[in-house]
Amino acid sequence: MNAPDAGQRKNPERMIPMGRLHGAFGVRGEVKLESYADPLRAIARYQPWTLRDARGNERLCDGAKVREGGKGLIATLPGVEDRDAADALRGTDILVPRSALPPPAPGEYYWIDLEGLRVVNLDGADFGVVSHLFNNGANDVLVAQGERERMIPFVQPAYVHGVDFDAGVVTVDWDADF
Repeated sequence: MNAPDAGQRKNPERMIPMGRLHGAFGVRGEVKLESYADPLRAIARYQPWTLRDARGNERLCDGAKVREGGKGLIATLPGVEDRDAADALRGTDILVPRSALPPPAPGEYYWIDLEGLRVVNLDGADFGVVSHLFNNGANDVLVAQGERERMIPFVQPAYVHGVDFDAGVVTVDWDADF
C-alpha cells in the first residue's frame, strides 16, 4: 500500500465519519445518535451531514437538531416524522467533509490525517503504513500494516517520537521483532 501524498491525506473535501444513527427513539421520528466528536454534542456544529446507509446510498441532511437524552444523544432530522422512518436509519453513518473540522491543537492529530503515513522505527525499519487507529480504553493504538500487522500504542513520547506530515512518516520507538 502506497502512502498518499499530503494533498490526498489532508484533502479538505474527504468525507470522514463523525457518528452513527442507531434507530428510533420514541414514536415521533427521533433517532439515537452515536457521536465521535469531542465533546459528543459538537457533532451538531458540523452540518450539513452526509448520511450513508449500509448499501452506500448517500443523502444530504441539513438542519438536524441534537439534544442529550438519558443514555446518549438524540437527533431530530428533517423529513423523519415517525418511528418507522427513524428505525429505517439504523446503522446509517454520519459523514462530514474534513474541512468542517477545526485545526487540531499543536501535538494533536485527527486519526484520519495519520492514515496512510509510513511508519518507521528509530533504527529505520519500515513497518508499512498506518491503516487505522483505535482506542483500547487505556490509550489510542496505531495499526501499521506492512509485511505483517503491528499494533503500537499511540503514546507520546514513550512510543511515538514524531509525526512528519511533509515527509509522510510516523517515527516510533518499537522493536522490529515485536
